[in-house]
Order: sequence, then C-alpha cells, then structure tokens
Amino acid sequence: MTKVLDWLMDGENPSVTYFARKSLLEKGEEDPQVREARDLIAIKGLVPQVLELQNPDGSFGEPERFYLDKYGGTVWTMMILAEHGAPPEDPRVRLGCEFLLAHAREPLEGGFSAKAQAGLGTGLPGVVVPCLTGNMVFTLFRLGYGKDPRVQEAIAWLLRYTRTDDGDGPAPQGALFEWREPCYGKHSCHMGVAKSLKGLAEIPEDQRSPEVRAKLEEMAEYFLKHHIHKKSHDLDEVSRPGWLKLGFPLMYQTDLLEILHLLTGLGIKDPRMDEALAILQGKAQEGRWKLESTMNGKTLMPVEQKGKPSRWITLRALETLKGQGIGEK
Repeated sequence: MTKVLDWLMDGENPSVTYFARKSLLEKGEEDPQVREARDLIAIKGLVPQVLELQNPDGSFGEPERFYLDKYGGTVWTMMILAEHGAPPEDPRVRLGCEFLLAHAREPLEGGFSAKAQAGLGTGLPGVVVPCLTGNMVFTLFRLGYGKDPRVQEAIAWLLRYTRTDDGDGPAPQGALFEWREPCYGKHSCHMGVAKSLKGLAEIPEDQRSPEVRAKLEEMAEYFLKHHIHKKSHDLDEVSRPGWLKLGFPLMYQTDLLEILHLLTGLGIKDPRMDEALAILQGKAQEGRWKLESTMNGKTLMPVEQKGKPSRWITLRALETLKGQGIGEK
C-alpha cells in the first residue's frame, strides 16, 4: 500500500497528488504538501496545457459547438479542468465558466442545453438534458461558482426534472418529455441519473437544502435498486457491459466505479453494493487499477494511457474502498 501511495503522490500528476493527500491521508488545505500540490496544478501537467488552448472569449475549439464537439468543446474541456482541480481564481477558468453560463444555459428554467438558440446565443430549450445539467452543476461548483444564482437555478432544474423512474409507471407528459424521449422516457436514463447525482453530490453537505438531500436519497436508492450495474427487473443481467470498464474522464457516460464512488462519498454502505465492490476489488493488480476506457484522441489533451495503471482510477478506487471500510485485494 505504501508503494501505491508513493506512486499516487510522486508529483507526476499534481492533481492526483492534491486529492490523494486530502482524501487518503486526510490532510487539510493548510498542510504544506497539500498547498504545494495545489500550486503545482496551475503550472504543471494537463491544466496549464489545456488553458493555453483557450479562445479569447473563454471557449475551446469552435465556440458554437460547445457541446456537439465531443470531446474537445467547451463543455467537455471545462469538465476536465474541474476534475483536475483547476484553480477557480485563475481568470481563464472564470472566463470559461462565464462562457458556459452565457451560451449553454437555457435562461428561462436554468438547465443546460446541447445547442445555442440562433440569434440569441443562449441555450436552446428543446435540448436541455439532465446529464449535461448535472455535469455543469458539478463543474461550476468545483470551479468556484456554486453560489452563483444561475447555478442555483440549475440545481432547481435538476430537482424538478431529474427522474428516477424504473419503467414501472406511465411515461411523463409535456413538451420537454416529447422533445427528448430517450432522456425523459418511461424508464429514466441511467446516465442522466448518474450525472445529476454527481452534480448535486458536489454541493457541500452544509449547503444542501432538504430538497437536495431528498433528491440525493432518491437517486441513490435508484442505483441501489439496480445493485449499481444490474438490471433491476433481472438482477442476473448487467445493464451495460461497458459500465464494467473503468474510465476517466467519463463525460456523459458512467461506470461502476463512478457510482460506487459517489454513493460512498454520500456515506452510503449497503449490501446491494457488495457485488459491484467485489468486481472493483478484483480489478486491482498489485494495488493499482488500469485505465480500461478512454476518450483520448477526442479530447484536447490525453488523460493517461489506456491499458496502463491509472493514477485517477486507483485514487477513486482507494477512496471508495477506504470509505467502505474495506481493503483492496
């Protein structure tokens, strides 16, 4: 275990070093080595390389394809920066957040859209979806915009529209549901629930309203009912085999580790997680986990190497197992 921790915190990836010192070693922001890692994020590795590619208006790639450019557009690139702990005080980071809020956000109800309205430049109502809105709440909270009224409106949107229907009842009615049936159909979209969970879970515990707490419990129960990765109506079947392949970053997709990590972060321990946890443990090789799925080749910068031991996957796996009070095999 000591060798693995040394590898995670060797400074090669300052973002992993920063998060590992805080979560695995339980060091606070005042710790000198935590501060050193935090400072290094801005000057070494992926974050400064990506920020060098930013357009003057805060976007990345083609501004109008902020979502459709998978996965080099502004939406995806800002998510990667957030995952890596980019400094919220950096003016370029703030400029990127303001671009998202100006162009991807639908201003009437506050959700985030995959396209901008022609002539207006704000988010198009017909393509506002839970997975994107959840990802943007996560991103903007992580990058220092959590108290912004526009982000608070996005939280309200998630509370209003994110569903955890398991296909047992009638399909919802209304224009939004008719526009995006795959996202709002009779059975809730797994990715939509996962990313909404990710967004709301990023809200600090002392800032969660009773409505947010209730929605988090509802979404957690949705995944527990599925035993994380199974079909709830046939627990002998895996929902999607791809969710057993561990990846980072996941963009709008999800996997077994992401859901386990989110539930563990909420303090949830439940027997219905046991099989998924056993699968996670079984993937360890000498205390490290490999990157099995990747968006490399589509993102502006590669994030680790597929098939090789991954600092990010290992960090998330160890955080999950530590939170569950178990050790890796």
